[in-house]
Amino acid sequence: MGATAEQRGGGLPRGGPGRVACQLSVAAASGGSPILAPLPSHPEIAPLAEVIAPSNPAPAGAALLVDPDVENLSSVVARRYRVSRDATRSLVGAAYRAGRRSGVDPLLVVAVIAVESRFNPIAQSDGGAMGLMQIIPRYHANKLDDKSGSVLDPETNIELGVTVLKDYIKRGGTEIAGLQLYNGALGDPENGYATRVLAEKQRLQEALRREREHGRA
Repeated sequence: MGATAEQRGGGLPRGGPGRVACQLSVAAASGGSPILAPLPSHPEIAPLAEVIAPSNPAPAGAALLVDPDVENLSSVVARRYRVSRDATRSLVGAAYRAGRRSGVDPLLVVAVIAVESRFNPIAQSDGGAMGLMQIIPRYHANKLDDKSGSVLDPETNIELGVTVLKDYIKRGGTEIAGLQLYNGALGDPENGYATRVLAEKQRLQEALRREREHGRA
């Protein structure tokens, strides 16, 4: 059941994130207006620390508009997946921006990232799927032409992944069908991939709620 890696449009080949080379992770939710430092444009030739952390941090004393949900969820994810909070904040913020621009729930975007790559920006599967949202570049060359960064650039990868996900949800008619298309597993009667993503989204929602309550206490 499901498609081969060569037939997939996005996501990992069947087998999921267990086939990813390296693993970190993060996740996010909706609301607010994040302003974050830009990510490097060519992370494939940069050290990992430069890939996942802002390359041009704001000057000392500079005021930034902070999205409280990005901040709260960055804390949750950094603890859960043992990832640098600074790196987590940048990646969560990128997921928020791409989701809001495309009309896709940012928390769903982050859940996909968590399942696909565990937020490792340089992950690559055996089938050639790359980056945070496990994009197979040869299937999306036309979309990459409109973007300045490499498919391994975190912001570019997320933007492209969200574009593909939105198209698949529209094509499938439901969020579940769209997620199954993203994973190349539309023929799975149990909708295993969609179930994993939506379960992760629910966990993130609950963690974000607890973090908000803790902040108000």
